Amino acid sequence: MAKRERTERRIEERAAKKLVRDREKLAALVPGGSQEHPIEVSSAAVIEVRIGSMPCPQCEGEYRVIDHRFEGAGHRAVDVACRLCGTKRTLWFRIVVDEPN
Repeated sequence: MAKRERTERRIEERAAKKLVRDREKLAALVPGGSQEHPIEVSSAAVIEVRIGSMPCPQCEGEYRVIDHRFEGAGHRAVDVACRLCGTKRTLWFRIVVDEPN
């Protein structure tokens, strides 16, 4: 017996929502996804360059920077949005100074 069109659509919508949730959970675990796992950079000047090379975990699109925030002790929070799907997130960076010993 074939399922009704509405039932099929609801099943597909639930699967798509679950996929988005799963991708967001994974994005929080990679470097930069949370304050506990920041991306280490040598200066604030390279943060936007690094963001330009990072794909959106939802659609593989590019990010655009919305705002930079200083979060203390060399930490930066950068609010970004995907240019393609519009997903917003905060990426975390830690500025690590490489000075000679």
